[in-house]
Amino acid sequence: MIDIDPDDIQWSAIRAQGAGGQNVNKVSSAVHLRFDVRASSLPDEVKDSLLQSRDQRISGEGVVIIKAQRYRSQERNREDAMARLREIVEEATAVTPERRPTRPTRASQRRRVDSKVRRGQTKAGRRKPGYE
Repeated sequence: MIDIDPDDIQWSAIRAQGAGGQNVNKVSSAVHLRFDVRASSLPDEVKDSLLQSRDQRISGEGVVIIKAQRYRSQERNREDAMARLREIVEEATAVTPERRPTRPTRASQRRRVDSKVRRGQTKAGRRKPGYE
């Protein structure tokens, strides 16, 4: 697990969207998290992996932007944003195993051909008599 330096993160509180009653226009409970991948203290391999990923939350300049507004309190939204950032970084560190190509077994090839022959016989049985 890779630690994310809190100094690499920029926070800004914003007003949440959607319905919220009388409180919605007074309290900035939603949170914008900005994490500059290039300027961060992450290992270079992780940075490269993050920058090459096709995640729409990563801008062209290499800044991860997460908007958290799921909860009514700013503190819970901060925790949610951090959890989502950790998830993005964990996905970038995951190494996919190299695929080893396999070949179909002789028995599976035989079953495939047999099923095709049976299917063709079924269809041939539906033709009108003397059709040839």
